[in-house]
Amino acid sequence: MIQYSLKCSEGHQFDSWFQNAGAYDKLRQVGMVTCAVCGSAKVEKAIMAPRVRPSRSAATPQIEEAVQPAQPTVSETPLSTPASPAEQALAELKKQVEENSDYVGKKFAEEARAIQTGDAPDRAIYGEANAEEAKSLIEDGVPVLPLPFRPGRKSN
Repeated sequence: MIQYSLKCSEGHQFDSWFQNAGAYDKLRQVGMVTCAVCGSAKVEKAIMAPRVRPSRSAATPQIEEAVQPAQPTVSETPLSTPASPAEQALAELKKQVEENSDYVGKKFAEEARAIQTGDAPDRAIYGEANAEEAKSLIEDGVPVLPLPFRPGRKSN
């Protein structure tokens, strides 16, 4: 299999795989190589960098390198650990909301209205509402705010 970077007469660039170089030539001659974006059959190979494997000696680590302990890289940190100050701030916000509020799920709009009218005890809540429900709450003067994260119960 061989991968080519291709470009159509309209300037769209895309990649495609072929069994070999001859297969590309045959398919292009009969008009079966077309642009993935606009469908044009006027397709040419684009400039691309070849993929070259290192030699076996270069691919084998030196004994000195193998003895040294590996330094952890960014990719080895757990995904659950916030990587930036913004992620850390969001993680802290999520923790505070979940610790200090009641999760009401899909009944958020109903519960928020009940709190506003005094039919339910006054407390901090969070949950889920669709765009129409949120707009209706705002129009009725119910103070709501979208959260920049998904509730923990919804996370995978």
